[in-house]
Amino acid sequence: MSPEPSTIEQLKQVPGRNGVSVIITTYNEEVNIAECIESVLWADEILVVDSFSSDRTVEIAETYPVRLKQHQYFGSAAQKNWSLDRVEHDWVLILDADERVTEPLAKEILKLLAGEPKALGYSLRRRNIVFDREIKHSGWSTDKVIRLFHRSHGRYPNRRVHADLDIPGNVPVLRHALMHYTYRSLGQYIEKLMNYAEWGAAQAFREGRSVGFIELGIRPLYRFLRTYFLQLGVLDGLHGLVVCGLQAYGTFLKYVMLWDYRERERRGEEIGLPAFDDDERTWEKPAGERPPA
Repeated sequence: MSPEPSTIEQLKQVPGRNGVSVIITTYNEEVNIAECIESVLWADEILVVDSFSSDRTVEIAETYPVRLKQHQYFGSAAQKNWSLDRVEHDWVLILDADERVTEPLAKEILKLLAGEPKALGYSLRRRNIVFDREIKHSGWSTDKVIRLFHRSHGRYPNRRVHADLDIPGNVPVLRHALMHYTYRSLGQYIEKLMNYAEWGAAQAFREGRSVGFIELGIRPLYRFLRTYFLQLGVLDGLHGLVVCGLQAYGTFLKYVMLWDYRERERRGEEIGLPAFDDDERTWEKPAGERPPA
């Protein structure tokens, strides 16, 4: 009896294995893109979709065996849906550039696809590295995302932020985790926090939501108390205090921006929101042939 395949190269050669396409979305990720791509060189296809980076992201990516496309960014959900329509394989693994697939996770994915997967999608836990330290509490200990799935059964909803992939049926969690090298510095955190606050406020404005004392006064305070005390951010030391404080500030900032939108609307001003992708083709599974690759 032949030994069971155990190395990545052996697992790639299993007859009848389901092929897998990796999608990596990028914008100014020259610090991360090389290590991200190198962590998935075992995949059958790597598609890098860039949002017109102004740094060396594209230049670095093109030194690897990847397909590279550029597309205007209307939010994570829209960008990933656009990318899903342009991959070659039915099974897809989606990554952000600051994530890494470890060797044990790569083997687990290949073993899963070497057989007949029992589900249409799988969640991956994430180990989050913030300011060079792993955050094990503060609401991040249960962080998991649906990233491995059959493309015909997965689609992101039309939201600018916090869009969760919709997969029918049970979605098991894989054993091994993604490494998520998220915020490297306070400046980077503040930049992303501002972006997410603006996008979240714009989403809420489009949905007709309003702001009162609860949103401005209670929600940010509750966010801090929940993450720092109830979710044990205190055990993450000063890193936990900083992270929980910044998360609470992000909540406050989102509702302040929404409040500002409503005040300006009341004065009759025209509100300029971030661009949204309102093309129905982005949000619906293609009925016929795929769009041009």
